[in-house]
Amino acid sequence: MEYLKLIEEYKDEMIKTLQELISIKSVAEPALNDSEDGFLPFGKGVHESFKYMLEKASADGFDIENVDNYGGHIEFGGYLLDEAGEIIGTNAEVVGILAHLDVVPEGSDWKYDPFAGEIADGKMFGRGASDNKGPLVASYYAMKALKDSGIIPEKKVRLILGLDEETDWDGMKHYFSKEKSPDLGFTPDADFPVIHGEKGILVFELAKKIGKTTNKGLELRTVTGGNAANMVADSARAILRGDNYDSIREIVATYKAETGYKINVKGMGKSLEITSHGISSHGARPEKGLNAISIMMELLGKLPIVNEDMIDFVEFYNKHIGFELDGTKIGCGISDEVSGNLIFNVGKINVDSEAGRLVINVRYPVTAKEEDVYSSIMPILNLHNFGIIRLKNQAPIYFPEDYPMVEILMDIYREQTGDLNSKPVIIGGGTYARATDNIVAFGATFPGEEEVAHQKNEYISIDNLMRAAKIYAEAIYKLSQNS
Repeated sequence: MEYLKLIEEYKDEMIKTLQELISIKSVAEPALNDSEDGFLPFGKGVHESFKYMLEKASADGFDIENVDNYGGHIEFGGYLLDEAGEIIGTNAEVVGILAHLDVVPEGSDWKYDPFAGEIADGKMFGRGASDNKGPLVASYYAMKALKDSGIIPEKKVRLILGLDEETDWDGMKHYFSKEKSPDLGFTPDADFPVIHGEKGILVFELAKKIGKTTNKGLELRTVTGGNAANMVADSARAILRGDNYDSIREIVATYKAETGYKINVKGMGKSLEITSHGISSHGARPEKGLNAISIMMELLGKLPIVNEDMIDFVEFYNKHIGFELDGTKIGCGISDEVSGNLIFNVGKINVDSEAGRLVINVRYPVTAKEEDVYSSIMPILNLHNFGIIRLKNQAPIYFPEDYPMVEILMDIYREQTGDLNSKPVIIGGGTYARATDNIVAFGATFPGEEEVAHQKNEYISIDNLMRAAKIYAEAIYKLSQNS
């Protein structure tokens, strides 16, 4: 088909567009008022990426909509034609492609500049390359290929641009308060072939008061670590104060030798700084990373700390969390036959002389409820005098494998890839499929492909970027035809 050939012709332009998008550091920041663009609810960087896409789409002949800088869309098609081919109206039905332009913080220890879009070994590296700027670009050029080939979809096709998917989703909530929700569609923010279910997501804070101590000896002053709730922490830092650090250095050296973990120790005036280093990964797949917070807490549990509340905090962590990823030790190790085990990730830690706080990210099974998790962990929290602060809940979603839209997208994936073995899957990740009804996640990571979202040296394969664009062009074409 001509539109699939056009995608190949767009290759250089697609690469350039993605590089330019990656170069914009679109990490959500506090709202501000800008003299040129007005109120920017998610900060300058996110707005610059949004503005870039809208201006590009307008130049390419698409209709665009900016909803108060909270989000917007790029649209074409859905025209009602008379017998002479003249436009006499528009179809109310909308096929939505929900993607996002914001990214998580870059973290540390990158081989490549996280905001340059460098290409090496057929891959483009950069924060957002796979989550979600690369798939967004693939979706955009799928639409462009259809439009430029002269195809007029019978339903409106909207690429909806989200701006705070990695944080609070306020942008999408505001957008849908002003714009019609799609009748059906997909989000290119997960895996192929088709995601027919997503576990529920909770973010909450566990907090404990920390009192002063009169005991003499090694005092734990602070512990910090992690970048975001939905990331496995790749670094943590502790500050201790005592009289003689030689024995502490020996304990650290022994622990490093036994575990192979990367840990550094250095003096800071009269204090001692310990840093631990792990491997970042997405909070939905913590098994692919190594939590630096858990390393730090296990090490601190081996040190002769004297302040009682700090000791209790460290002991609680090591006994009821540790390196475990399914929540069993803390009481919420629930599972179901459809979607498997709960996923438990510690994203951030902040402990000082007044309080200790852990930011937790949980993915719970599709047949479970929010209260199933909270009621399960409360007995242990009460036993150790921890409070809980609920920050976020996204209920699970689930479509049977024989749901019509799931079947259509599966057929397209199989036709385009020749992969007849893969089946629809359920994930722990949270996508914009939850933002409105009748949306499923569809790509753009292929089966067997390395998962790199939220990790250092995030990348997208150029070949897979092109493959995804062709799959999306077929999906848009078929979903936008009147049945």
